[in-house]
Amino acid sequence: MKFEDLLAEIDGFGRFQKLVLLLSFIGRFTLPCHFLLNNYISAIPSHHCNITFLDDVLGNLTWEQKLAVSIPKEEDGSFASCHMFAEPQFQLLDTESNCTDVPLIQCPQGWEHDHSSFISTLSTEWDLVCENRGMNKALATIFFIGVMLGAAIFGSLSDRYGRKTMLLVSYVLGMIFAVASIFSTSIIMFAVLRFFTGLSITGIVIVSSVLNVEWVDIESRKLVGMIDSVSWTFGYTVLPGIAYGVRDWKWLTLAVTSPLLIAIFSWRWIPESARWLIANGNVDKAHFYLKRCAVMNKRKSSTSNFKPEVLSSIVSKAENRKYSYMDLIRTPKMRRLAFLTGITWYSVASTYYGISFNIKGFGLNLYLNQFLYGFVELPAKVIVYYLLDRIGRRKTEVGVLLLAGSNLIVNVFIPKDQWIIRTVIGVLGKGFASMAFSTLVLFSSELYPTVIRQNGMGYNSFMGRLGVAIAPLILLLDEVWGQLSQVILCVIALTGGLVAYQLPETRARCLPETIEDIEGPRKDQDAIPLQEKTKEQENGKSLL
Repeated sequence: MKFEDLLAEIDGFGRFQKLVLLLSFIGRFTLPCHFLLNNYISAIPSHHCNITFLDDVLGNLTWEQKLAVSIPKEEDGSFASCHMFAEPQFQLLDTESNCTDVPLIQCPQGWEHDHSSFISTLSTEWDLVCENRGMNKALATIFFIGVMLGAAIFGSLSDRYGRKTMLLVSYVLGMIFAVASIFSTSIIMFAVLRFFTGLSITGIVIVSSVLNVEWVDIESRKLVGMIDSVSWTFGYTVLPGIAYGVRDWKWLTLAVTSPLLIAIFSWRWIPESARWLIANGNVDKAHFYLKRCAVMNKRKSSTSNFKPEVLSSIVSKAENRKYSYMDLIRTPKMRRLAFLTGITWYSVASTYYGISFNIKGFGLNLYLNQFLYGFVELPAKVIVYYLLDRIGRRKTEVGVLLLAGSNLIVNVFIPKDQWIIRTVIGVLGKGFASMAFSTLVLFSSELYPTVIRQNGMGYNSFMGRLGVAIAPLILLLDEVWGQLSQVILCVIALTGGLVAYQLPETRARCLPETIEDIEGPRKDQDAIPLQEKTKEQENGKSLL
């Protein structure tokens, strides 16, 4: 007997499951906001050397004249950002005079920033400009290193202590560290708190994704995967509007963290995974949640058809033990599965965030680019929804990764002054990368057995966040050659597509419950297509 048979009795996608989806949607909203927050709080506005210490020397000159005699101009006519004249060049007040071979110095008294676009950012708070501008990318990497480690930690703890418990831990710690970061007194303190923020909030996505999938039937897994993905897109699309209205980095951080407060209060109505409870021998509590599901789904009469002793038969006593990440590599097929999914997650995440962080690389302004990058995910995920059952998970994953890589390489050959074409190609590439991500989350959760599903997703998320952490560093390679990062991201996407092709298809298959389901030959019942199983059940061949 399979858990799917129980869900069929009590409705595998009723009011109960929809409530779980709604409650998880609240907490998941803050994730894309924090993942992309660095684009705004680390933005570098226009700046030039602070020249107020020269007021006594410059006398009664107007502000424009003070700038003209103190700071050299770039080829485009703007004032230099990182250097000033060693001595004021008063001859420049004569428009016919030229100033060549004049010694320059780095800004001795800091910088003055243009506050028309941003009231305050990390760059203006701690002068992360010029030789220190690389710290902005480093902060993103530090955050995602925390996310990477958090994925491994929460993946393991969730399989050990339960989905619901670790979801609350992620909510509370994520909010505490995010709020604490706005009171940082130094960039080092901020970096440490951002690290722990990333470590904490990553549990929300890997726990809620698995929890949602484990509560629905086979037919609804695709829809649930897409709804989970849309919560990400919703946050991604709304973030530019929030950032446009809140131009101070502290208030912006607080604004995107506030939904976690609602999530904490609503957590009490989130159920534990009955699959996890059964797999860990806690059949009485699993029976409680299944009964509650049946009542809410108006299938109360079905609860008499299963007893705690019946639930115990789903997972044998031999499997009633604690699992760890070591179980991902103990057996040959699990080892191969972990290797393939890990490489695919790294490739997808690196491609997706490489495009997302390169927010000015394809044209338009910061806010409009971000909005388009988010908005394009909506039609992309609608397309994925129909492709998953028509051509399967594997073909969808491979196809969209190859298309994303193709878009990246095409943009290498488009001149930067053709910003409209570059924007269109960039947005399309972002759409394909989004399709790859939303497919992969569902695909991976269907590949791993229940007893180590959270460990598997934690490991996959670790590999994905490794790709995210490296993505900002890949973008720094543009200083070597302006298109180098796009070439590297293209190679990563194409490699991911080839690796994903080696994964088995999961369309219309029951979720594996034990490692033996992966290592041994698939049971006859598992191999029966969903449509034929439905016909058998209609003919009265109930497994209960």
